[in-house]
Amino acid sequence: MSTSITASNPFALTENLGWPLPRPALHLTERIAGRLLALDRCRTIYDGIPAHLTGRDFLGRLVQELGVSLEAGANEMQRIPAAGPTIVVANHPFGAMEGILLAEMLLRIRPDVKILANHLLGRFPQMRELLIPVDSFGGAGATRRNLRPVREALRWLGGGGLLVVFPAGEVSHLRLPGRTITDPPWNENLAGLVRSSGAAVLPVFFAGANSPLFQLAGLLHPRLRTALLPREFLNKRHRRMPVRIGSPIANRKLVAMGEDAELVAYLRLRTYLLASRAPTSEAGVSAPPDAGRLEPLAAAQPQELLAAEVEALPAGQVLAESGLLVALQADARQIPYLLLEIGRLRELTFRQAGEGTGREIDLDRFDAHYTHLFLWNREKLEVVGAYRLGRTDEIRARYGVGGLYSHTLFAYDGELLDRLGPALELGRSFVRPEYQRHFAPLLLLWKGIGAFVRRHPRYRMLFGPVSISRDYSLLSRRLIADSLQERCEIPELARLVRARTPLRRGRLGVKGCDPKLARALCRNFDEVAEVVADLDPGPGGIPVLLRHYLGLGGQVLAFNVDRDFSDVLDGLVVVDLARTERKTLERYLGRNGAADFLRHHAPPPASDFDACA
Repeated sequence: MSTSITASNPFALTENLGWPLPRPALHLTERIAGRLLALDRCRTIYDGIPAHLTGRDFLGRLVQELGVSLEAGANEMQRIPAAGPTIVVANHPFGAMEGILLAEMLLRIRPDVKILANHLLGRFPQMRELLIPVDSFGGAGATRRNLRPVREALRWLGGGGLLVVFPAGEVSHLRLPGRTITDPPWNENLAGLVRSSGAAVLPVFFAGANSPLFQLAGLLHPRLRTALLPREFLNKRHRRMPVRIGSPIANRKLVAMGEDAELVAYLRLRTYLLASRAPTSEAGVSAPPDAGRLEPLAAAQPQELLAAEVEALPAGQVLAESGLLVALQADARQIPYLLLEIGRLRELTFRQAGEGTGREIDLDRFDAHYTHLFLWNREKLEVVGAYRLGRTDEIRARYGVGGLYSHTLFAYDGELLDRLGPALELGRSFVRPEYQRHFAPLLLLWKGIGAFVRRHPRYRMLFGPVSISRDYSLLSRRLIADSLQERCEIPELARLVRARTPLRRGRLGVKGCDPKLARALCRNFDEVAEVVADLDPGPGGIPVLLRHYLGLGGQVLAFNVDRDFSDVLDGLVVVDLARTERKTLERYLGRNGAADFLRHHAPPPASDFDACA
């Protein structure tokens, strides 16, 4: 069904579009059809907007009259490029409302916005300055007629403008093979626009769908679905429409893709992936799980008692210093009050990251026989951060394999430890929240670890659990886990480890996209990291500590869900420091320390790492 291009009533029925009714019959039934199809109510809203308003002013008034708004966080709005050639691609779930809201939002960011849209919208003169009209219905001559708007779109992008494209061309609807409501196939002409324009592409996803009546009508005949679009437009009044805005994708990355179909499928995947973005606050931090069942935190330990314990430590236990901060090592018996404070700060810090034990203090039986590396602020007399180090050779000799914390998460036996040789199990690391704005504390912690290794060079191997919190969406956690296990280069070690509570893996797929695309994505960890940053902008992409271990050359053997620690996902990471890039090793051990360490392990003894070198 279509409407006329009359100035007085753009909703008048004057075309047939193939219905078996002659034009006079349409005129006779126009009043009845207008009421049944809600065209009369659409016209009432339209007539209530002052005729002199156009473009942005018209859209702003229309949105106000409809009482609709977009539900998007400020951090998402900041992803919209304020200048430069940009193609915005979006799914098309409603038919009209998303185009109005998206254009109105974008015009608040920048003035140079146009929409590549159905030529029927040109019936509304107030919209014409925003449109590059195309024939979306196809048929004879459509390709030839669309050459002109494509050239106009390229000129607009060539001038640095922003172009909105709904690549589906028609509204999302029920697709029976998968019993899902998604866009029909995206038009591959989008690839030509991307390749020829040099524009970055910004994916945008609108959550929601039209009514069940709309979907069922489409199963009977697509034109019945089209006829219901005005009603669907009106039933969105006085609603907040959730929208997710991705990160701009560089043009050079897209044009490197060989086939147009591959490029368009990738953009569709990046758009539909946004549907899985984890809900976060404006600050990007979720509320701790089961917050009502958390015990109150323990009281802070008296500063004078903490300072006295620090002063009592031998000078040889100072590992590294930087300004007011000093890194020290100690055994539990040396620091009874400091250990209580470390346990309190662990719980406080982990809770703010959506993790934690839920108890008043995070200490366990392993703390008694592990070495504690902690940062101390000499001016404020406070603990800044800490790490827990387990010397596997000594702990195993005294307590057996069960004396290692990682054994509570992952089932392994002495064979794994024999393969690793003397190793340091690292864990329970934290930097208290007020110090997390700077990288220096974490760097100093690692320089402390480097100093420890320098003094005990037999510890070539580092291993231990690194956490991915519940602040990350399930899809992000699945993507990270699948990708890292896909790229694991030491299967000989991985087969010796079994997660006690494995992450349910199942079939990895993204609604609205070919399942093969998500599986292919996992083969490229850099790509996964980019997608995770889109899905979970609050945590800021791949967890910092995990990135750090990977930067050292770490490999992940298995993943376990820790039911006793807010259901975080723990990856068991192994790092062979003798194979870490020398420049990186020097950063933590110092140039001379790195040279001495590498001489100690030269030539490197045969290990499972050699099998894949």
